[in-house]
Formats: sequence, C-alpha cells, structure tokens
Amino acid sequence: MNKTKNRKLTLSSALRLEFGIIGLGVVALAMIFQPFSLSVFSAGCGLVVLAALANNLLPLAEPGTPIRQIIFAAVVVLLVFCTALLVAIVAAHLYGLAYLKAPAASVLSRVPAQPYWQHSLFWGLAIADAVLWFAVFRLTGSK
Repeated sequence: MNKTKNRKLTLSSALRLEFGIIGLGVVALAMIFQPFSLSVFSAGCGLVVLAALANNLLPLAEPGTPIRQIIFAAVVVLLVFCTALLVAIVAAHLYGLAYLKAPAASVLSRVPAQPYWQHSLFWGLAIADAVLWFAVFRLTGSK
C-alpha cells in the first residue's frame, strides 16, 4: 500500500511526459494553421491555450518527481482552463448586453438564439470546474 503512494517518474516516463506536452503544442499549432476546416481551427484555438497551460508541467518532467505532484499540477492546470472559459463566456455575454443588440436568430439556423446559460457547453464547463475544485481541495487535504 505504501509503495503505490510513493511512486515516482522513471527516466522513460519523464521523457514521455515531456514529449507529450510538447507534442500537444505542435498538434495545436498544426490545427490552427491548416487551411481546410473552421471546426478544426476552432478546436486548435482552444487546444493551444490548453497546451500553453500544460507547459507549466514541464519543470515537473524529471526523473524522481512524485506522480501525485504531477497529477495535482495537471488538475490545477485544467481548473485554470475551465475557470477561464467560464469567465470568458460570461464576459462575452455581458459585453453583448452592454454594447450590442442581441441576435434574433442563431447563426446556423433560423430559430431564436438561446441564452448562454441554456447551452450544454456552459453547464458542462461549470460541472467540470466544480469537480476540479473538489479534486484540488481533496489532493491538498483541505476540507
């Protein structure tokens, strides 16, 4: 039982983690600069922000680093990403209320546009954010 709590990175797993983080950034940039699909471009824009945040894990990609420490840092990175997305969605909505006339119909079809709080993406991010906050408090031992 005590052995599983004290697991540390080996040289090969540290290299894999390092190349995985750098590879994530390369894939994100390739998705941004491809000329074929706006959907792939949009996913690449989100992925490049996540890859930039994941670069904070690079100093931990050394042999002998406890795996629990890496998991904690990765959860904090995901927490920052989800919180930033939620703040951006709410800020964009407030900007639209203050400076723009709300669209009468959505862009893709001629049905009335839903408010941001009725979209599944917003609630999925909010749930993920709450779960990540709980995980951070659980990993630090706080109540």
